[in-house]
Amino acid sequence: MSIILRGGAVAAFALFSGLVAPHAVSADYPVKAIRFIVPFPPGGGTDIGTRIIAMKMSERFGQQVIVDNRGGAAGIIGTEVVAKAAPDGYTIMMGNIGTHAINISLYAKLPYDPVRDFVAVTQAAGLPLFVLVHPSVPAKNVKELIALAKARPGTLNYSSSGAGGSMHVAAELFQSMAHVKLTHVPYKGGGPAIVDLLAGQVPLSFATVLETSQHVKAGRLRALAVTSAKRSIASPEIPTVAEAALPGYESISWLGVFAPAGTPREVINVLNTEIVKILQQADVKQRLLEQGGEPIGNTQEQFAAVLKSDIAKYAKIMRESGTKVE
Repeated sequence: MSIILRGGAVAAFALFSGLVAPHAVSADYPVKAIRFIVPFPPGGGTDIGTRIIAMKMSERFGQQVIVDNRGGAAGIIGTEVVAKAAPDGYTIMMGNIGTHAINISLYAKLPYDPVRDFVAVTQAAGLPLFVLVHPSVPAKNVKELIALAKARPGTLNYSSSGAGGSMHVAAELFQSMAHVKLTHVPYKGGGPAIVDLLAGQVPLSFATVLETSQHVKAGRLRALAVTSAKRSIASPEIPTVAEAALPGYESISWLGVFAPAGTPREVINVLNTEIVKILQQADVKQRLLEQGGEPIGNTQEQFAAVLKSDIAKYAKIMRESGTKVE
């Protein structure tokens, strides 16, 4: 079963049908399953947000939308798969601020260009992070955490989804502004990083509200603050880092849908239109907001502008912190 394009979309297909060879598309896209790649293991914020959206895409398109986790190397492995995939609309990905705005400044040799090799479809959600500690950590607030880190320089470990990810960058900014030294323990995704935090193998992490709010509510983790400029809708009782101790601190992530460069504009338009509609659905908005995600759903041009701005922003942060992976 397939979904038939209506109105202007059909006209667009007719107008441009002769311009998209050799990857021509038909007016009833999609006619088969779509592979939605997540460049991280299951359980992290990127994976959770993708699955919420993919389920609704399957319903709207009448085709399977298969979430394919390709974790490893701070999201580089899965992202490269998409960069090299056929630009026909049947392989897309959920990128984030790490894969598309930070890695380009962090890695000396990246096997893809986040702008040249992709088409930005839509920014799906903003993701504030929690400053989290295991319950065994004596710090009950950010000021106490800073004091603890200063008393034990370099001995307080924090887990992250990998070098250059939003968790890592949030911690780097925290260290810089608080004048403390923490030890980075990178994992192959946010899910594994949180598993070891829950087990007490690492005492500290900066992780998205989306992937950890249930653990905070259950008392398995303690959230000291949220990294956004404003308090999280999901946990309004938890102060921001700026409120708690470090005025001016802000570090958030985002999720965004990308397709390989060269994907026909008509297909991108369909994906953008349908995903934006999904993000506007009350149940989707509620699920994301309850878990700490903030639905966005913007135009391709707006998302491309965000991407350009963030690449410049994080290039400056990486340069000033001296962080680099060879």
